[in-house]
Amino acid sequence: MPSVLPLGDPAPVDGILPPQVLAGVEHRKFGLYVHIPFCAVRCGYCDFNTYTATELGGGASQDAYASTAISELDFAASALESSLLPARPLSTVFFGGGTPTLLPAEDLARILRAAVGMWGLEPGAEVTTEANPDSVTPESLKLLADAGFTRVSFGMQSAVPHVLKVLDRTHTPSRVPLVVQWARDAGLAVSLDLIYGTPGESMEDWRLSLETALSYVPDHISAYALIVEDGTKLAAQIRRGEVPGIDDDDHAAKYELADELISAAGMGWYEVSNWARSPEQACRHNLAYWRGDDWWGVGPGAHSHVGGVRWWNVKHPTAYASRLGAGSSPAAGRETLDTETREVERIMLEARLGTGLAVDAMDAVGRHAMAGLIADGLVDPIQAFKGRLVLTLKGRLLADAVVRRILPD
Repeated sequence: MPSVLPLGDPAPVDGILPPQVLAGVEHRKFGLYVHIPFCAVRCGYCDFNTYTATELGGGASQDAYASTAISELDFAASALESSLLPARPLSTVFFGGGTPTLLPAEDLARILRAAVGMWGLEPGAEVTTEANPDSVTPESLKLLADAGFTRVSFGMQSAVPHVLKVLDRTHTPSRVPLVVQWARDAGLAVSLDLIYGTPGESMEDWRLSLETALSYVPDHISAYALIVEDGTKLAAQIRRGEVPGIDDDDHAAKYELADELISAAGMGWYEVSNWARSPEQACRHNLAYWRGDDWWGVGPGAHSHVGGVRWWNVKHPTAYASRLGAGSSPAAGRETLDTETREVERIMLEARLGTGLAVDAMDAVGRHAMAGLIADGLVDPIQAFKGRLVLTLKGRLLADAVVRRILPD
């Protein structure tokens, strides 16, 4: 969740949504995202809406945060009911951050219990929390599992100490196998997040990180290219020449190695940056984003989407808590997407998935571009013949360019 909020229209204080959100609601899943904005240390590459202070005041401190988040759940339930949306059980719940597990496990469990009490859970619903390897214990993970969490995503990032140091990560590589085992002992599925392309990371460093992560036999791996965001500590270090800059060719080579090693370990690619042990272990919450389902985002800076209406909360935890304390929506702004925008976004997102994009859902421009994409080795010709646009490895490296070629001018 980037810290810079978009521009938009004013959001109503009662949070009520326009009638258009009712169209097709029976075909859309409903999920919940809970943003925990606290971190022990702010990583130098991070542009997310996070805070290291433990006491922010006004109901925004770490101690008070669970109660503040639950007050937004109450607000959400009322706004959705007043908008005449039918009650839908939660298909996925995702606690992100920040570092959600900086809060006591009981606080996370309390937020989840409140959400389930309001909407219920679909049978077999996915409930995930992100965690840093040094922010959990065997006891906290067991408490989360007992509360209904089904999955934990650990920010491993690298197995190489000097790479972790550049990223300002606070855990040691030896901590990761411990927390993976603790999570498994608690009955939780395990995902590992990796970052490639850190300044000073060699190809041998990246291979070691991949092989180490795979040796833990996770259920899911995410591998993201490091992006240098303006205003971050890392951007300033690169600008001053203290660390080398980012190399696109290096990123491409490291992505190719990731796909080679992760696939060889029996994990299937299903989205540009994500692989799963089986289709059932793909992250269903993220798939809901990519497929345009509905979700309510709780927390400062959190984004929500329901039926083509998108909104985002005020950034600062104190302002967020203040609005909820006054009984008002915490939304800073919102936008109502028109049909054309929704279609463009659908193509942009579905084209990144391993299941691909239906060719018959593309307009004449997109279908005409298919022959050139196949000739350039960007699209799988067999899948295209079957009516799906599915990216090849080369196509994944150039995913944004592929999408531009199939979109109308």
